[in-house]
Amino acid sequence: MVNWTLMHDCYGDVERVPALLGRVESDDNAEAWKELGYRLVLEDDLVFPAGFAALPRLVRLAPRSARARGLAGTILRRAAGHHGCDDLLAERADAIAEFRELLDRHLRSRPADYLASFLDLLAAKEEYHWSAVLGDFTDDFYHLACPHCAVEVTIAIGDHGCYSAIRDWHPGDVDRRALRPASAEELPGTGRWMYETAVRDGQESLADGIAHLFGKAECPRCASVFTIADEYASANRPVLR
Repeated sequence: MVNWTLMHDCYGDVERVPALLGRVESDDNAEAWKELGYRLVLEDDLVFPAGFAALPRLVRLAPRSARARGLAGTILRRAAGHHGCDDLLAERADAIAEFRELLDRHLRSRPADYLASFLDLLAAKEEYHWSAVLGDFTDDFYHLACPHCAVEVTIAIGDHGCYSAIRDWHPGDVDRRALRPASAEELPGTGRWMYETAVRDGQESLADGIAHLFGKAECPRCASVFTIADEYASANRPVLR
């Protein structure tokens, strides 16, 4: 049982969220869902105790409600921040495990919201960094410093090519070097899971993008070779609680 008198939302209220949860459980009301989202996650960034407290009820609704599934995923994507609710989040371990299984089944159905659900599953697996930065690889760019000469390198992965380059304001990406995608056998734990899941679900573009993201790049300035995902993650990993 949740002691809602201790579970404030982003407005500081302690009674409105359980009332809204009761409403959406009995009536899939769009306005109630909209208000619930505003109260649990402020401006799609900060999450509050009421958000974590609501997770079990959202997960129970998720098999039949895309809104519940999306809101639960939004809450978990923000779980890496400084919310001061570590104990409360830990108490939701069973609900989060159930949510992981639900999302995995949902991905197997190859839904229209595949990428969003894929990112939610990454967050539910506590892979917050990749949940926050992974794109659909139609026209994705990752900026990082070469680990050897420190020049800023642009990594492009998308329909217009997969390459490393030095970005210039006027001519654009210059001195392009083709990326070297990782084979399935070379992929590390998280990268391999991401790749194998995308392959399993027939998401060829996503799988190919992941193989390139976890592959190698050559620095256009000094010609050194480095692992893209390692350098990008070390420079951009979010501050964890």
